[in-house]
Amino acid sequence: MSDFRTDYDYELRAYNERLREAAGLVVGEHVLDVGCGAGQSTRDAARAVAPGRVLGIDLSAPLLDRARQATAQERLDNVRYVQADAQVHPFAAGEYDVAISRFGVMFFAAPVAALRNVAHALRPGGRLVLLVWQRREDNTWVTAVDHALGRTVAPGAALDAFSLGDPTATRRLLEAAGLHDIHLDDIREPVYYGRDTDSAMAWVQGFSTTQDALARLPPDEADAALARLRATLDAHLDPDAGVVLDARAWMITARVSSS
Repeated sequence: MSDFRTDYDYELRAYNERLREAAGLVVGEHVLDVGCGAGQSTRDAARAVAPGRVLGIDLSAPLLDRARQATAQERLDNVRYVQADAQVHPFAAGEYDVAISRFGVMFFAAPVAALRNVAHALRPGGRLVLLVWQRREDNTWVTAVDHALGRTVAPGAALDAFSLGDPTATRRLLEAAGLHDIHLDDIREPVYYGRDTDSAMAWVQGFSTTQDALARLPPDEADAALARLRATLDAHLDPDAGVVLDARAWMITARVSSS
């Protein structure tokens, strides 16, 4: 495998296309990308709306460095990035037509306040387009790995990647943040963990959750867990597509009030 930016975008490549379709960006629009990471979705948006402007916001300085490097290499001059917390960043009111996010909004400590702050950045009638994971138990890409590692997660133990997986609760959060015309569409696309079992093993062993689970085990049990993990990934190897695991997400679309 090469680096995180390339591999994470490779992993989610089917979802990149679904987000582009749902966002429906048009020339001249101004776009806010929340939790932009290394900027794949930000750069896609920049190409779609040029000469409209795009802002990518994320907490991670290393990922933003990669985003800036890739943006410069692609010679996109309508993008800027800011390292900040979207929950509290002082966005100018009504500056953006659209806010997008590819799995970047599930970790807010105060989701209603965060969504309200993002909505504040949108013009009247502006739209929000978010990809979030459905419930943990509906996502084979995590449950298969958890099972192989013997990892159990207490429901509600902490905010995690599946914190917006309950559609009823998530709709209520969006309504409480003042958003309207809310839709949650069921998206089922695979995630790609590697071109072969070896590369998938390297990728999954790099996850902090995998490292934490292995660190809690005695050496002989950790070796057995790694053997089970390899067998699990090998069972999901497609000769043409690589290691492919099933995944479920919500595509959330909503609007701020037009008045």
